[in-house]
Amino acid sequence: MTQPPSQQPPQGGFGAPQEPPPGSPQPPQGPPQTPPPAQPGYGYPQAPGRPPGQAPGYGYPQQPGQQPGPYAQQQPGQQPGPYAQQQPGPYGQQPGPYTQQPGPYGQQPGPYGQQQPGYGYPQQQYPGAPAPSGPGGGSSKRKPAIIIGAAAAALLVIGGGIFVATSGGDDDKKPVAKESGDAKPSGSPSINEGNGNGDGSGRGGDDDLNAGRKAGEAKVLWLQKNDIDLPRNGSDVYGPWVAGDTIVRGMYRSVSGYSVADGKQKWTLKLPADLCAAPAQPTANGKIVIGVKNGTTDKANCADLQVIDLATGKAGWKKSIKKNGTWDFLSDISLAISGDTVTVGRTGNSNAYRVSDGKELFGKPSGICQPFAFAGGAKLIAASSCRTDDVNNPQHQIQQLDPNTGKAMWSYRPKRGWEIDKVYSVSPLVVSLKKDKEWSILALKENGTLRTGITSDKGDKFAPDCGSAFAIFGKSLDGCTGVAADANTFYMATAPDSSGSARTNKVVAFDLNTGKSKWKAAAPAERTVKPLRMEGGDVLLYVETAYEKGGGIATLAPTGGTPRMLLQHPASTSMIERGFYNSKVLYAGGRSFIASGRVSARNDKEELETKTMMAFGN
Repeated sequence: MTQPPSQQPPQGGFGAPQEPPPGSPQPPQGPPQTPPPAQPGYGYPQAPGRPPGQAPGYGYPQQPGQQPGPYAQQQPGQQPGPYAQQQPGPYGQQPGPYTQQPGPYGQQPGPYGQQQPGYGYPQQQYPGAPAPSGPGGGSSKRKPAIIIGAAAAALLVIGGGIFVATSGGDDDKKPVAKESGDAKPSGSPSINEGNGNGDGSGRGGDDDLNAGRKAGEAKVLWLQKNDIDLPRNGSDVYGPWVAGDTIVRGMYRSVSGYSVADGKQKWTLKLPADLCAAPAQPTANGKIVIGVKNGTTDKANCADLQVIDLATGKAGWKKSIKKNGTWDFLSDISLAISGDTVTVGRTGNSNAYRVSDGKELFGKPSGICQPFAFAGGAKLIAASSCRTDDVNNPQHQIQQLDPNTGKAMWSYRPKRGWEIDKVYSVSPLVVSLKKDKEWSILALKENGTLRTGITSDKGDKFAPDCGSAFAIFGKSLDGCTGVAADANTFYMATAPDSSGSARTNKVVAFDLNTGKSKWKAAAPAERTVKPLRMEGGDVLLYVETAYEKGGGIATLAPTGGTPRMLLQHPASTSMIERGFYNSKVLYAGGRSFIASGRVSARNDKEELETKTMMAFGN
């Protein structure tokens, strides 16, 4: 039985997820999507078997006596773990799947419909957003852009048991370009090196942004405006990444490096076609491998790889991805780097190359299970879909691979029907899974056996930010913010609560050995916080802007308590700081960087006035 969406979550906990009862509210429907061509024998990582047009929504609690969510039967030699039996506890009535939230998660006025999910200050219209078309509009050589949902993580409704929810929907996917071998790039990458001293071209802000700075507040080091002539629908931003004294980002048909000290452009690498994929992090020595389309027409695929030195902007090897048969779709790919290996994931196929020289290390493995996505960093983690007799009831598995050979060091299969969605941490390994409208989080041990399933307190709601949900055949596993983990604890921010006088939230710490919450730490008064990563044993947080208050960077001790501010951004520039669309936040070398996740505008003049990146420091 469900409650009307307007009601608040009831008191009491819940257990593992189950299907919603008949007649429950359905999510808002987006434009009808044409499903991709089916690949024989393999399920798709994007919720295979979902009825056409049905978007994933929020989950429902399991009732007593049903089997626990995604936890598979233990294989011989595995530890029994805490989820072999259903856990006792109260099972109160749960809210419907689409409880409306106040603040940035509700309906926004203007032509753009609902606010994009994820973190960020509420905006009625993000800077540079396209204007609605229709009579009376101004003329422009560009057609108004339509920005599809750019944040993958919707508001996750949680309460008192295994986490139950789902991330971004299938309606957020972009159309798939048709296969074509005719489109060829026009030329090779070219670089404008400057002299490497940070005094090359680049467009900064003209105003004195520190004029209103108060005592104790950080300085605005620089503000970048867009200097790229973009296509009519704008462009996603890849990165930014920091390598020494250079911060690098990619957009459209170029990758550029800027001085971290003053924001001046140090180099720009021009690409022959659109930048279409990039990993969340580079190698330890500052190399990145990006995906570039193999042509400039609508039929071009994301089929070429290009290595770049982030410090100098020099292009290294370039090669086309080895295609594994007719059913290998390269319209969307995902990239991940672990050590000296870059992996290329897409549905039913995969490749891995050595970053240093481009040599192929391993490709599509034998067997019924095929990797479709990878998470990189300290370990190489692969998510695979296994061939089954029922595409509507998929079987996934997660593995740790040797990055040099591709050999699996261990394998874990969640319960049938559950799909691997995101990897929140590779070491320790914390994984998000989904099943239709349900969502769960589990932790695995070093040997790949189940460590625990994360359980929440009643009424808690969470909203991890996992970036773009555009990909259909390429699905990124890593790159989420709003989460962090150390050896024994998983940290997650709650969704902002606007029930009081101002938006605020808290960080919840979960014991990775028991799955239960250990403590909760409140954000500074009238503020919200978002974990970014671990920093020197503490949780590194981005403190978001508030009314007439700048954002900032803070740390939170592993024992909880009060966040300690490292870098308080000035209140006088808070409007600029909150104006970055789908913002990305970095902290390196005592400086913080805020960058837009996408740049779009209504016309050329507005495009060149769009603020794209900002830096703060002492």
